[in-house]
Amino acid sequence: MFQLVTKLGIAVAVLACSPLSALADDTGLSTNTSEALEEVLVQGVSSLQQRLGDSGSISVIDAQTIQDVAATHPSEVLNRVPGVWVNRGSGQEHLTAIRSAVYTGSGACGEFALLENGIPLRPQGFCNINNLFELNMEQAQAVEVWRGPASAVLGGNALHGAVNVINAIPRQTSLGIEVGPYDYGRINAAGRFERGEHAFGASFVGTTTNGYRDNTGYGQQKLNLAHMTQVNGWAVNSQLTATLLNQETGAYVRGFEAYEDPDLRSSNPNPEAYRDAWSMRASSEWVKDQLTLKPYLRRSQMTFLQHFLPGQPLENNEQTSGGLIVSYAIDAGDTSANVGGQIELMSGALTEFQEGPTAGSAFLVATRPAGLHYDYDVDSQLIAGFYDLQHRVNDSFRVLHSLRLEYLSYDYTNNHIVGNTKDDGTNCGFGGCLYTRPASRDDSFTNVGARLGFERDIAAGLLYANASRGFRPPQVTELYRLRGGQSIADLDSEDLTAVEAGFKNESIAVAFFAERTRDFLFRDSEAFNVSDGRTQSMGVEFSGQRQVGRHEFQLAATYAKHEYDFARDADADGREEITDGNELDSAPRWIGHAAWRTAITDTLKHELEVNRVGSHFLNAANTARYKGHYAVNWRLQ
Repeated sequence: MFQLVTKLGIAVAVLACSPLSALADDTGLSTNTSEALEEVLVQGVSSLQQRLGDSGSISVIDAQTIQDVAATHPSEVLNRVPGVWVNRGSGQEHLTAIRSAVYTGSGACGEFALLENGIPLRPQGFCNINNLFELNMEQAQAVEVWRGPASAVLGGNALHGAVNVINAIPRQTSLGIEVGPYDYGRINAAGRFERGEHAFGASFVGTTTNGYRDNTGYGQQKLNLAHMTQVNGWAVNSQLTATLLNQETGAYVRGFEAYEDPDLRSSNPNPEAYRDAWSMRASSEWVKDQLTLKPYLRRSQMTFLQHFLPGQPLENNEQTSGGLIVSYAIDAGDTSANVGGQIELMSGALTEFQEGPTAGSAFLVATRPAGLHYDYDVDSQLIAGFYDLQHRVNDSFRVLHSLRLEYLSYDYTNNHIVGNTKDDGTNCGFGGCLYTRPASRDDSFTNVGARLGFERDIAAGLLYANASRGFRPPQVTELYRLRGGQSIADLDSEDLTAVEAGFKNESIAVAFFAERTRDFLFRDSEAFNVSDGRTQSMGVEFSGQRQVGRHEFQLAATYAKHEYDFARDADADGREEITDGNELDSAPRWIGHAAWRTAITDTLKHELEVNRVGSHFLNAANTARYKGHYAVNWRLQ
């Protein structure tokens, strides 16, 4: 598949202000107030690079690259990172892979941690598989991508990796206007104001389009407000984010090689599908000497038509959550440490209502009746303690160790009839309804994340190796949104053990990794949620760049094999047989990104980019395969 994307952009710089430091490891303090305030962003817990260190695989996409790419979807930025494949869906929807297969299902979002300024977008257990659309990646100061388990530092949901977007006070006041085909339009604005010891900033981006397919338009707005100051010796950095998405969703176009038919590929079999979502997040980082306090509040709500289910029920979900992260830095000569804790409370709710009768076979009509399917509330509490240690053995050799103990509890209340009956209490035909409401109950999960590694400086760069353990607790939907005759989901937390070794310097990075997941969560042949699966992965990642005169060449490539490692054969949802040694579906062995950038003149530059997704299986039984594709983008600025 060949894709050529062009875009007309007009950017007007109105006023230039003092620049921000972009994730520098070494930054000198200044007597200038604004520069001293900006130092909080570099040294605070907003950055994963500062918290996770160099012993592992992290990619930092800087503000200039983000501006040059001018992405209309997060995949355009993140797919430049080795080991990452964000599979673009309709509108702003997506599915994610980081050193893994592309996971689907209501709990798949728990495989990866998505953060803003170092704080998870959602509370544990209540994530959304499309959560990237809540991040203002278009105007970010930096985007950090950590590959491999990060639970020892970040906690649950950082099983396979993490994406962190860092917002900051804009460097300058600016206005941008973009137009394109399919009535595409985007406006972005940013401003900065300083007064005394206070620095204020605001960023806004608004997008609208009718979509290249029928009835697939969307409108999206994102607002970031920031304030930095000094309060009685505390350096304070406060952030407020608000997002809104109103989307008409395009359904899958079915049929062999349907994309080759110009009428089919621009059609939408479900023009009635939609997704409306909004979110608000507020946080503040207070730093004084070695102590950092980070309180935060979050609120989100989403309504969407589940056009992919029989009967097309309407889901409403919402959550309100807040917490506090405390950390204290210790410097004892050759040994440095960071110790702290986190507490978080959440109140969430979900309903699913089907307005009309189901169309289709007699089985679907009888087992998917109209009415209320689910109505439940969940309160959760999270308590965690952690420490990170680094010991310098000599000038070139360091040992690192991180540990995090985490306790998560759910208090689930069913507000409807228990069981898999209709909403009037009568039974469905064919043995029962296709949904089940478990009785009210409490569940709790205690997990430990750990990491042990070493770093060695050599003349050419840095050698490192580490072993780590990650975890992710079951999501609320996996425990309480059951199907068929499953009345209780007795699930364990997923557990991933990984080893990694690599080399990196300013030009190249190479990493070898091997991972094994236990208690892998999936749906079996009865559509029950179970956690007795196992997977294993092994691969190598490479990234590098080379400057030749006015030309810059970039390459990021991954070769990895992801397999089921079940002790027994098992059936998956759809009655696909999983055999020990089968490759995971939607897990290409090869993923690659290459770019050629040229500064044609001091004011004119271009980039030619090629993305490769390799051949991979489409089902767990490994009986159907997709041959892969290339995507080509050209940008001139």
